[in-house]
Amino acid sequence: MRLIRMLKIAYVLITHRLDRLIPANALPLWARILILPFGLLPPYQSNPGQSDHSPAKNAASLRLALEQLGPIFIKFGQILSTRRDLFDPDTADELQKLQDRVPPFPSVEARKLIEASLGQPIDSLFNDFEDIPLASASVAQVHSARLKTGEQIVIKIIRPGIDKIIRDDLKIMHLLARLVLWLWADAARLHPLQIVADYERTILDELDLQLEAANTNQLRDNWLDSNQLYVPEVYWDYCSTNVMVMERIYGLTAGDIKGMVEQQVDMQKLAHLGVEIFFSQVFNDNFFHADMHPGNVFIDVSNPAEPTYIALDCAIIGSLTEADKNYLAKNLLAFFHRDYLKVAQLHVECGWVPAATDIREFETVIRSVCDPIFQKPIKDISFGKVLLALFQTARRFDMEIQPQLVLLQKTLLNIEGMGRQIYPDLDLWQTAAPFIEKWMQSQMGMGSIFKRIKNNLPNWVEQFPEVPQLAFDALSQINKLGQSNSQQLQLLAQLQAELAQQRRQRNFSRLGGIALIAALLLPLSGMSEQNNSVVGASLLGSLGIYWMFIKP
Repeated sequence: MRLIRMLKIAYVLITHRLDRLIPANALPLWARILILPFGLLPPYQSNPGQSDHSPAKNAASLRLALEQLGPIFIKFGQILSTRRDLFDPDTADELQKLQDRVPPFPSVEARKLIEASLGQPIDSLFNDFEDIPLASASVAQVHSARLKTGEQIVIKIIRPGIDKIIRDDLKIMHLLARLVLWLWADAARLHPLQIVADYERTILDELDLQLEAANTNQLRDNWLDSNQLYVPEVYWDYCSTNVMVMERIYGLTAGDIKGMVEQQVDMQKLAHLGVEIFFSQVFNDNFFHADMHPGNVFIDVSNPAEPTYIALDCAIIGSLTEADKNYLAKNLLAFFHRDYLKVAQLHVECGWVPAATDIREFETVIRSVCDPIFQKPIKDISFGKVLLALFQTARRFDMEIQPQLVLLQKTLLNIEGMGRQIYPDLDLWQTAAPFIEKWMQSQMGMGSIFKRIKNNLPNWVEQFPEVPQLAFDALSQINKLGQSNSQQLQLLAQLQAELAQQRRQRNFSRLGGIALIAALLLPLSGMSEQNNSVVGASLLGSLGIYWMFIKP
């Protein structure tokens, strides 16, 4: 079956002429010869009569190929659309058009899955179970019902057999990624193996509804009393790995602009509220919904003057380390104050770019890329694209891809796009800057110090009884170290004494040799000149032997 699937994938790639996406001169000669016959094929035509091979048309071919390959590749393309740090704008924009349109699976199977998972018949679990699903996607579909206690609910069910299909397609994707690396020398900059690995983690997480239920519950707890963001309640007694039951909500989708206008919703307040919610999730909660596109966000318009958001589908959640949050906030503030030197220094300090990076050169490149952005009015500047430009610039200086920052960037682009769809004059910085500045002050002020002391106090109290023993052990180690040093000093003194003794012995040997030579010379004073010459030569030879073999 896998071979048949691979042949189908190859057929789709060929008919859509996706070989055009790889520059021919980047391929080895044998590969160029291999794909030469495909050059005789016309590109796939969604609109007959078009034969343009521009990047935009090639990007459209990629989208159409992914749609033809089915749900798993469609979702892969959706995730690729968020990687604007890797692809050109045409490709990223085209991939954003991918829609997860999947026919529902039969309600008979849905009933069987629910009953097998929860261990009871549907009729004993729920009332008014609707066989026609509310929604159907590549991984799961949703049915409505009521609990026996009367609450309106929705039931999310993982598609039967999707786990095996996903895992088989993932193996093929890994193979294709290695093939691209092998064929295309410049493919390494796209990190195909890492992209597939990131997708694998995301898609496998979506198969675990127990994980999604936990994320939903955490997000709900964070915002329960906020009157800004509502998250449906999860009914844990009816949840498992492949079934999740939660409260049914009602509202307008974030993309229903016409409906909101008809309800006379305060659009400006709603748009700015979305920005505030996002930054609060990132910096205050460190737990942000990372898939907030309009399909997953509803608007409660029951009070049009004070509209609120409703968040659904919490399968993908992001978080940052404390260091990343701190550096990100400093970077954004420096960036919008156009302090590019500070931006360059922060990138090096936090390890996003190598320590050997030339700061001044980095600053110059950032300035050349970003100064044109700031020629526009601040309300026309895309915050997400600013962050994107920053990451793209840093990649030229070997910035490693930071998955958590890419997820943040993708979410920010979604929030900003949704906010400007609601209110076109949204000045995101007007909301973001005061929030970030306030957060930075809270991190550096006395309140933050007391908060850290308060958070660490239970650990300190718990460890306090062990402090005397730890101190005793430390003193013992220091004492042992002192004794060891004393022994080493004694050995060194002995060694020095032995060396001095050897030097004295060598000096005595030399004096003895000189005395011997002198004793031999004295009797020669009465000899003839000829004998003196012979004896002198012998004595010189003896001296040579002495200095060669006796003198150290």
